[in-house]
Amino acid sequence: MAAPWRVYRSRSGAVSGFVRAVWTGRTGAAAEEGLYEAEVLVPVRPVRNAVRPNSFTRYRNRFLYPTPRICCCRIHSDTKLKDPFSLVQKDLQNLYEDIKKLLVSKAELKALCDYYFDGKGKAFRPMIVVLMARACNIHSNRQGDLLPAQRSIAMISEMIHTASLVHDDVIDGSDTRRGKTTINEVWGERKAILAGDFILSAASMALARIGNNAVVSVLSQVVEDLVRGEFMQLGSKENENERFKHYLEKTFKKTASLIANSCKAVSILVNSDPEVHEIAYQYGRNVGIAFQLVDDVLDFTSCANHLGKPSAADLKLGLATGPVLFACQQFPELHAMIMRRFGSDGDVDRAWRYVLQSDGVEQTNYLAQRYCQEAIRQISRLRPSTERDALIRLTELVLSRDK
Repeated sequence: MAAPWRVYRSRSGAVSGFVRAVWTGRTGAAAEEGLYEAEVLVPVRPVRNAVRPNSFTRYRNRFLYPTPRICCCRIHSDTKLKDPFSLVQKDLQNLYEDIKKLLVSKAELKALCDYYFDGKGKAFRPMIVVLMARACNIHSNRQGDLLPAQRSIAMISEMIHTASLVHDDVIDGSDTRRGKTTINEVWGERKAILAGDFILSAASMALARIGNNAVVSVLSQVVEDLVRGEFMQLGSKENENERFKHYLEKTFKKTASLIANSCKAVSILVNSDPEVHEIAYQYGRNVGIAFQLVDDVLDFTSCANHLGKPSAADLKLGLATGPVLFACQQFPELHAMIMRRFGSDGDVDRAWRYVLQSDGVEQTNYLAQRYCQEAIRQISRLRPSTERDALIRLTELVLSRDK
């Protein structure tokens, strides 16, 4: 039996991953702002004890970039998808050392800024940016070689991401990150905030040196989205449907915007076609949302040592992520816990049990799969290349990761 669909309508460009877009007939400025009516299709697997398993919930979206109605290119079954990490190894060699060179400062501040740039991370975001850059270069009848400005964008994306982690750890009062003690625990909150600010300032200077106004505008949007996303995380919605929309919008702003806009930025440098820019953006957005959905699942299914942070961290912070929101369909008592941000004694443990007893984890994983399918559909519109196929392969790695 096919899985039913819960149909959402939203007022944010963040939510569309697989949509049924309806053009409203607007032109000019309205069209440029992406004023479309669209239904966001959020797949819901059949659940046990669901109150209304076949019901539909609707709300409207007038600010949603529609996915163009172009059929996905067929991928030959004999295509051997390359390992994304091996393809970018040469381009990302010395990435963290080059970032450290941009953080020249007094000894103590430099030590703070260098703390996370230790070369032990997988450089997930720079990897996507480099692969997208090469794929767009080939698509645009250029050599696949990476442009210096495109590599700079890969560095900038990692710097913005790391600065956001430093600030998030202060806001959340976290004591571990990536398996090591957080900066705020080692040096204190005030110095951690200054370190995050300094990394952002160095990223801004590197961005200005690229000298492309369109790229500056696109990547500046990331910083705004990060701040807005953090504010959204501080609030909750009483209405169940508004709550899910709120969660997806926040997920886009805090995680996917950086990937989406970084991919768009590297495409701008080699191609003037807005459709190519949109392909790059849509791929990054859908992969970014899927990445965070999987991360939210791992908070319930992965042990703390594997994840690099305490398990149930989101619940302890009062956050209702995808698994919790889906679990509400079977355990309505979760609604009250969400509104009080799991602040009463025993809330975290009870919510944890409800999620694991429900299909919340399964449905969140299924939703991530659908976002990855849309990412594949988008990137498949580019000219075939090893890098394009590696971006397809990357969606599998996003879904199968365990940390």
